[in-house]
Amino acid sequence: MTIMTVPGPDGPGFFAKVRAWIGPRPLQQILMLAGILSILWLFGSNTVDSMERLGIKPGFSFLSQQANFEIGESVIAYSSGDTYARALTAGLANTIKVAFFGCLLATILGVALGIARLSGNLLLSSFVYGYVEVLRSTPLLLQLFLWSAISRSLPTPRGAFSPFDGFFLSNRGIFIPSLQFEGLPATLWLPLLLAIIAVTIFLSRRLLTGVPYYFLKATGILLSVILLYFAFLLTLGLSASAELPAKGGFNIRGGLSLTPEFAALLVGLVVNASASISEIVRSGIQSVNNGQWEAARAMGLKRGHIMRLIVMPQALRVITPLMTSSYLDLTKNSSLAVAIGFPDLVSVANTTANTTGQVFESISIIVAVYLTLNIGVSILMNIYNRRVALKGGDKR
Repeated sequence: MTIMTVPGPDGPGFFAKVRAWIGPRPLQQILMLAGILSILWLFGSNTVDSMERLGIKPGFSFLSQQANFEIGESVIAYSSGDTYARALTAGLANTIKVAFFGCLLATILGVALGIARLSGNLLLSSFVYGYVEVLRSTPLLLQLFLWSAISRSLPTPRGAFSPFDGFFLSNRGIFIPSLQFEGLPATLWLPLLLAIIAVTIFLSRRLLTGVPYYFLKATGILLSVILLYFAFLLTLGLSASAELPAKGGFNIRGGLSLTPEFAALLVGLVVNASASISEIVRSGIQSVNNGQWEAARAMGLKRGHIMRLIVMPQALRVITPLMTSSYLDLTKNSSLAVAIGFPDLVSVANTTANTTGQVFESISIIVAVYLTLNIGVSILMNIYNRRVALKGGDKR
């Protein structure tokens, strides 16, 4: 049976006639691409002409000029006499710091909440349910404003709240004990950092893929590596001392301090992301067949061992792809730091654009940096996802 198409009373449509007049499909695509590029070139040339009329020279040469503005908090050393490139690097370091610790703490809290949601304790599971619903139903920006208001409403340093010795909460920030090291160049800390990262990755893979490594044993191996390297550094003249924060005058001196802006941003991002992560973990655990639990109980395994050795390794195949999206969202959401006064990359780039007039270049830097960070996170998570994904012939 042949189906024939009958043209309308007015013949083929206008666009069909145009496509037929232009020629074959490849030619149509080439002409479409040429048209888009022409429009982009027109917009670009108009932008350059407008910048030249305003006396703004397009390009990135401004990065070598003196910034002449301060940054309230920076991981790297920075002063107002440094260049714009140094200022943007300081903002980038702040963004990476927030994103790294945010992803780490949100994962820990989210996994704990996801497991608690499935507990038999009605009060605990109901609390987690309410926690998740409230946080997922309110804007993140509003939550950040709330945490910022809380951090600024804390008592002054003289009346700082101290839950235990060496720990203070005040409107100047959070103060915790720190270790001070003297006598060795910073380059000797690189092997220790690499060793900690390598051992942590190795043990995490063992703990999360079901190999029977107990947590205390894993922790003992990691601490042994750190202590051995510290012993080696002590033989080379390292001197270490603990520094506890203490009230002094109108401020708190000593120890490690976290500014109110950083604390509010970190807590806000962690609490918000943990709600989504808890749901991801819960759905991943529930995706494992109940027969796995029953078989493990029949073998006499405890609930904790079942969760760590049998359920979680299988649940990770569902959890990992979704966790990637949560990490990317947290990294991008860190740009909201500008709303509460934390000097991240977006805040520094905005200041740079206002002082130099190089708005297009500043936005381009922000886009390129966030794109690079997100692609890097995606690559790392995809590598891990391939390790926990089902292999050929795996029937579990």
